[in-house]
Amino acid sequence: MAGDVMDNRGRGEARSAIPSIHPEGRKYALICFGLSLIAAVLAWETIAWPLAFLSLCILAFFRDPERVVPRGDNLLVSPADGTVTQIAEVEPPLELRGEDGGLGRAPVTRISIYLSLFDVHINRSPCAGTIVAMNYMPGKFVNAELDKASDENERQHLLIMRGDGVVVGMTQIAGLVSRRIVPFVKPGDIVAAGQRIGLIRFGSRVDLYLPAGTSPQVLMGQRVIAGETVLGRLGETVTLEGVQQ
Repeated sequence: MAGDVMDNRGRGEARSAIPSIHPEGRKYALICFGLSLIAAVLAWETIAWPLAFLSLCILAFFRDPERVVPRGDNLLVSPADGTVTQIAEVEPPLELRGEDGGLGRAPVTRISIYLSLFDVHINRSPCAGTIVAMNYMPGKFVNAELDKASDENERQHLLIMRGDGVVVGMTQIAGLVSRRIVPFVKPGDIVAAGQRIGLIRFGSRVDLYLPAGTSPQVLMGQRVIAGETVLGRLGETVTLEGVQQ
């Protein structure tokens, strides 16, 4: 079974090219680089070199590579780069239940993806559809890997309605270092599968809530690629089993 999982995680064909840098990161990199130049002119080498290195780290963090989105109307692709840290049956958060067009109260499968500081932090839409709701919740900044982060941390909830009426839920969660969630979309926007919809600065987590009748197509500990790895197939209820290798 593990071989089947590896086949669906995406090969990153478009990542061989030098990735662009998201504008959110350019300004911080320019500030650090400018300060490093000033420090160098003043012969403050102990400050200049660390600032120059920091500017390179910022550029790496805000890299924005292109992705090749798999074809298939029933596919749900990963909204983030990172590692699958939890697959669990949970009740959707209150903000995603909705009185009309939400996920409801019935338990659904939640796939949690942890993004380290070294992962790409641009988040992408798991499917094509319309953004029907967005709810920003201020909160704490505990370790994003902890289960309680879903309820306590700063977070942004999104509901995406597909053309067939199926609703997919997604939550961007800030982590220990991350202090801001930056959305690229708003309610009413129509998005494509794999389209960039936001970013979380400096370490975070993204939760994807699969629609009823959809089983996860990934394993715990698996590395996933935003916009490429298939996390679920609508209407497919066969759960993959195996050990990630």
